[in-house]
Amino acid sequence: MRKSDPHLVNRSAASDATRRLSLLSANIQAGHATGRYRDYVTGSWNHVLPSGRKRGNLDALAEKVSDFDIVGLQEADAGSLRSGFVNQTHYLAERAGFPYWSHQPNRRLAGIAASANGLLCRLEPDEVVDYVLPSRIPGRGALLARYGDGNDSLTVAIAHLSLSPKARNAQLAFLGELLSGPGHKVLMGDFNCESDSCEMDALYRRTPLRPPEQRILSFPSWQPRRAIDHILVSDGVDVERRWTLPDLSSDHLAVAAQIALPGDADTRR
Repeated sequence: MRKSDPHLVNRSAASDATRRLSLLSANIQAGHATGRYRDYVTGSWNHVLPSGRKRGNLDALAEKVSDFDIVGLQEADAGSLRSGFVNQTHYLAERAGFPYWSHQPNRRLAGIAASANGLLCRLEPDEVVDYVLPSRIPGRGALLARYGDGNDSLTVAIAHLSLSPKARNAQLAFLGELLSGPGHKVLMGDFNCESDSCEMDALYRRTPLRPPEQRILSFPSWQPRRAIDHILVSDGVDVERRWTLPDLSSDHLAVAAQIALPGDADTRR
């Protein structure tokens, strides 16, 4: 677990005495803005080359995520040509005043691109572990942060799943094993499928995680039609509110949730 510069920390570690936490999951597309389908073609150079707009997009994102306690990032660049060799998770942690951050590089392309999952948090985890998700094409991972131990613990996992249903089946079965133990669970990320897709059954069978109460449309960001970005919580964790943030210059909308943990949940540091 890495620490940001201490002079940039401007919030307390916990939301309030009732153990409420605000969560955000965002696929940031390495800071690249997409506003229509043809931008995937006309703006394809953004996936291999740096641009000043990406830094501006990250600054706007940092301002919006600064109100949250735990943020999970997907498609953050770990420091390559396309990001100007900036570790975007670290950059966001410092700009948004998060005291703790971690990242998990998953796919490197000859120094041109380096996709990663990222974690920003105001609570220092007891443990952060990253896992490689099963896939025929390497490059998918899950990042887990644990607070406390046993039945009172809280585990937060961040994942970016494959486009292929067959690969997602294997990945969700793997996540089901990781999140099947005692304690309270949160799984957030870009699943590339709806929460009621058949491949999600393996996850729900093996863990206390449950489908969200409402369908939150998140993709594409300019005209959302699909709910493929999720924040799932286990039984006993109360979701007080779910919503999306305005367009953060990605092709996904960020999804957010305000949760209330049971009184015995250990998030103290």
